[in-house]
Amino acid sequence: MKTIRKALALMLALCMVLALAACGSGDKPIESKAPESKAPDTTPSDQGGEPTAEVELLWWAPPTFIQDADDPAGTYEQKLVEEFNASHPGITVKVETIDFTTASDKITTAIESGTAADVLFDAPGRIIEYGKNGKLVDLGDMFTDEFKKDVGNDDLLTSCQGNGTYYMYPISASPFYMAINEKMWTESGAMEFVNLEGNRAWTTEDFEKAIEKVSASYNPGVLFCGGQGGDQGTRAFIANLYDGSVSDGKEYTFNSEAMLKGLTKAQEWIDKGWLGNGVQYNGGQSIELFVAGTTAWEFCWGTSAAGNNAATMEANGVKAISLPFPSADGKPVLEYLVNGFCVFDNGDAAKAEAAKTFIKWLCDNEENVTRTGAFPVLQSMGNLYPGDAEKELLVEFTKMYGPYYNTMDGFANMRAQWFDMLQKITGGGDVTELANAAVEASNAGMAG
Repeated sequence: MKTIRKALALMLALCMVLALAACGSGDKPIESKAPESKAPDTTPSDQGGEPTAEVELLWWAPPTFIQDADDPAGTYEQKLVEEFNASHPGITVKVETIDFTTASDKITTAIESGTAADVLFDAPGRIIEYGKNGKLVDLGDMFTDEFKKDVGNDDLLTSCQGNGTYYMYPISASPFYMAINEKMWTESGAMEFVNLEGNRAWTTEDFEKAIEKVSASYNPGVLFCGGQGGDQGTRAFIANLYDGSVSDGKEYTFNSEAMLKGLTKAQEWIDKGWLGNGVQYNGGQSIELFVAGTTAWEFCWGTSAAGNNAATMEANGVKAISLPFPSADGKPVLEYLVNGFCVFDNGDAAKAEAAKTFIKWLCDNEENVTRTGAFPVLQSMGNLYPGDAEKELLVEFTKMYGPYYNTMDGFANMRAQWFDMLQKITGGGDVTELANAAVEASNAGMAG
């Protein structure tokens, strides 16, 4: 078997180069020319009144929207703000791309120094934490009875709230799942253990047999834990192995018997070389390894990752097969992403109202929904992907959604405890001792 450490070390260097290229000009405002494709026309009258004085907004946008062809990250977002600015006199929006890897620290620092952007595209995990800490504008007036009826999903609406207050306006949602390299799994004989029928649910027992085979010839996927980026993938993977859960809705429970069994099994697989030790990688770097054809599977996968990396995978000869996480009973429970926007409370009521106008304009647009690679939260939009077999499969995955714990108190602290625990477990530490300590710290953080 190839030596995974050497291969992964080489790929880390390559991935850093790719990541820098993908980020374009980093945290500087994007200046690339807008592509010729035209966003649907939206006139100011569609959105209500305009501000009586000039308002300038800054939008922080991680690389989530799918770009055209080889356009760098942020190109589509720049097109959007140009279209919005042209149709909304009195409001000028500037977009700044931010890297997922460093976004948390950047945002925290900006909040503390009073320099946060006006609008942020993110997921509930971070957004609701900011809201609970009093840093965001209440968006409750955007959640009209008509809008909530159109969403028609109480759990999804709850994910946009913190302590009963709406802090995030949603645009789309999609499941998190895993992916395997078809060529590697086929050539190694591991595909015999993969279910490609129906919703593709499979068992932990079959997964173990498969990775033993595939890792004999190829580098295994890594249990990444170098940071919190993409950590939902590792939590869902571990939880499903023996039907455990990260939380019971009231407190964190990843030291339960089922979770300890999953963590112990992962440690065992790492020792055998059937699972890669990902202590030096976060989710984004792990994805880069898979996309480059270096590793045989990836735990941090979703519609955005698949869409943004389609061209690179084609160039590298990588065909990804989407699968739910393996589970003991063959009935996986998936976490899911809700994409949306929040407005930072920068003490300017006019800016806050202008920001609401901007994010409603963004979210109530079918093309923007499809650019996230996810599914609309509004039922009235219907099926935006007719004839797409992959999206039809993912609709089956949406039926596997579990309880949404990402907006629980102390979620941000729990994430830090989780990846720190994984780092120590992958290094050979005592699973029970480490999980107990991490859960104790996570639950203690719920009150802080």
